[in-house]
Amino acid sequence: MDKLLIRGGHRLSGEITISGAKNAALPILCAGLLTAENLHLSNIPNLQDVTTILKLMRQMGLRVEQDGSTMTLTGNDINKLEAPYELVKTMRASILVLGPLLARFGEAKVSLPGGCAIGSRPVDQHIKGLQAMGAEITIDAGYIYAKAKRLKGARIVTDMITVTGTENLLMAAVLADGETVLENAAREPEVSDLAHLLVAMGAKIEGIGSDRLVIQGVDKLHGATHSVIADRIETGTFLCAVAATGGDVTLKNTRSNFLDAALDKLREAGAILTSGDDWIRVQMARRPKAVSFRTTEYPGFPTDMQAQFMALNCLAEGTSHVTETIFENRFMHVQELNRLGAAIDIEGNTAIVKGVEKFVGAPVMATDLRASASLVIAGLAAHGETLIERIYHLDRGYDRMENKLSSVGAQIERVK
Repeated sequence: MDKLLIRGGHRLSGEITISGAKNAALPILCAGLLTAENLHLSNIPNLQDVTTILKLMRQMGLRVEQDGSTMTLTGNDINKLEAPYELVKTMRASILVLGPLLARFGEAKVSLPGGCAIGSRPVDQHIKGLQAMGAEITIDAGYIYAKAKRLKGARIVTDMITVTGTENLLMAAVLADGETVLENAAREPEVSDLAHLLVAMGAKIEGIGSDRLVIQGVDKLHGATHSVIADRIETGTFLCAVAATGGDVTLKNTRSNFLDAALDKLREAGAILTSGDDWIRVQMARRPKAVSFRTTEYPGFPTDMQAQFMALNCLAEGTSHVTETIFENRFMHVQELNRLGAAIDIEGNTAIVKGVEKFVGAPVMATDLRASASLVIAGLAAHGETLIERIYHLDRGYDRMENKLSSVGAQIERVK
């Protein structure tokens, strides 16, 4: 099993190109199930989660031609309307095939997702919405069985804001009969990116980027060409890495307007940020200041940036309070950061972080995707060597992170 060996204490300087967004690419790939025509996609990141979703859809009969970060999906030969447990258990986003299969083919058999390390992410809102659109759904032996001759438009108000729920219901609604209104819809840029692709395929969607999506169903969708948006979480992760280690790095192929809440907190911590249409430059020449924040739905502070910012706060002047409101078990990186010399206490859903002057390298273990990124940041800033185990978590969401960091001066290597 691969590990990352980091020799810390080096300032970062240079340029990094940001990859396409994992959380946009996964639903966009699932949209390939909605049409028999070719879908030409670019800026697809090289990630384990992308490999998993493509394996699942190939098994269904979707044809995939791939050349680096570009792909052509062809869905005219889909013959298996099932997502088996052995694939779904490794990635919860596999539930995103449910809406497209049901909308286009009238039936689907999808395994219930397995447990998630950072907390429960129930799919009841997906099921509730599809039932409102006329689907007959039963759950038996760990599988969701869904049927509908043709879904009917409906007004759906979810009990909570759910990104994958919004995406699943959006993909179902574009082929439904009549008008569907999604209230309390997720506003994340990745949801909007999916919606823009669907419009390019012939869907009729109003309210993109808002919490109220109005969809007029069409009989069928056609092929399209689309480039996946930049990964704002990868962007934020590298910004935090520079803020923790010091340096001057320009991130290319990314946008600042998707990360307003996190960028505001980075400025508060002392980072100097400048940006253009497709780049962000971060400069840091001082010890960071402690910054308190509370995670919430977009456009608030993203839960996927909480662990990385906590690593930065560990080295800051002063004490910060980090409150996690999205996932109930998303402080598993705290124990590992404390192994590196951090001073973090947990009270309920709030972490109290007392800044220390330095991390000291040690062996640590990644527990989930964003936790692993926080350990990389800590290792880059630490004195001595840090060995991070179980980095398969990292590979799920970061495209060759060690190569990108090495290119700007980090001493980091993958070891067997």
